[in-house]
Amino acid sequence: MISVSGIRGIFGTDLTPQNLTQFTAAYGTWLKGGTVVVGRDSRVTGKICEDIVAATLASVGCDVIKVGISPTPTVAMGVLKHRAAGGIIISASHNPAEWNALKLLNSKSEFLDAEQGEQVIRLSKKQRFEYQAYDKIGVIREDVDLLDDHIQKILELPYIEADTIAAQNFSVAVDAVNGAGSESVPQLLEKLGVKTIHKLNCEPNGLFPHNPEPLPEHLTEICTFVKENDADLGVVTDPDADRLALVDEKGNLWGEEYTQAAAFDFILSKKVGACATNLSSSRVADDVAREYDQKCYRSAVGEINVVKAMQEHDAVIGGEGNGGVICPDLHYGRDSLVGIAIVLQLLAERKVSASEYRASLPDYFMSKNKIQLDDLGKDADEVLEMVKHHFSSLQPNTVDGVKIDFAEGWVHLRKSNTEPIIRIYSEGRSPEAAKAFASKIFDLLK
Repeated sequence: MISVSGIRGIFGTDLTPQNLTQFTAAYGTWLKGGTVVVGRDSRVTGKICEDIVAATLASVGCDVIKVGISPTPTVAMGVLKHRAAGGIIISASHNPAEWNALKLLNSKSEFLDAEQGEQVIRLSKKQRFEYQAYDKIGVIREDVDLLDDHIQKILELPYIEADTIAAQNFSVAVDAVNGAGSESVPQLLEKLGVKTIHKLNCEPNGLFPHNPEPLPEHLTEICTFVKENDADLGVVTDPDADRLALVDEKGNLWGEEYTQAAAFDFILSKKVGACATNLSSSRVADDVAREYDQKCYRSAVGEINVVKAMQEHDAVIGGEGNGGVICPDLHYGRDSLVGIAIVLQLLAERKVSASEYRASLPDYFMSKNKIQLDDLGKDADEVLEMVKHHFSSLQPNTVDGVKIDFAEGWVHLRKSNTEPIIRIYSEGRSPEAAKAFASKIFDLLK
């Protein structure tokens, strides 16, 4: 799978040393030299991919700083620290253990946008790489202090007070799915003054004990673990630790959408400004912004699209409903570590339990469905145009597919870039209401 953000596939079949070399050489050629920070999650194939990537970058004249197993946001912080030309994260994010991928950053520590990504793809296809002579190849070195630096930057944020958090004697349970958060999350919690840390699946060996995407059906173990250990909070990260899911002290999941909502609530209580998220994220983000007389701007789905919306509207906080928190005071990227610090600071300052805080937010429910285009005999654009026309009186948003906002909910249709399907996300104030909004679309297409 080739996209503007990199390449992804099952190692040994789709993802091979040959295409890793080809794509990395294209990226290094596109950069025209400079320093590249290279990190990885804990997957079994991570080390061999790291060696291939580092050697290839050096061969096209890039200096390389290897940071080993590190969260994606830590690699992004490394780009800023070293004023690097770019960064590569070797991680297939929430995909199963047999997958791996390259995720590409620019010199601002942001994921490549569509234009930048297309430039790398074109170079890769043409295979016109600028390999260097023996006396001009890049130098490979390591940075073993980068995680410490990342955590220190979080502690230096003016609204994060480790003493305030420590005074609450929090007990926190961690499920890092044996990924890049296995050591970084407990280390952060220790620096924040968390009294007791209970570790579950915190061996960074890349052997995921459950499906690594932090969805409710995959997180029953941590919910039980929180209750068994009388923890005040459970935190869950995906393999590269850029997404954050939360569990209250009763063993109930907040839902990933509410990670972002809590971050918006906290930051807007400290700073005046807008916030931003994507079109498929919950309406709870708008509710929180409204409490502070601020606007929540919406972008196309994709982290870089949210980042661009944040920059355009000078947003003080942003994110995605999949558990992504983007704090621009730190860097423009999803960061589970700063998300954890923000949530603990919020609970400590307001002296509420995790369940009490979650109960203070309005409840929304989502329904996620898909339409098989082969069954309809229509292509994706025809379907989207039909829906847009039918609901034209509601002024559909067509920035990314078609989104229709109703008084009590919404439905969002997006075509897949990899399958002959259209994804349908809908939200309402009850599970039944969310399904009913999706049913409007199915009934129309029938």
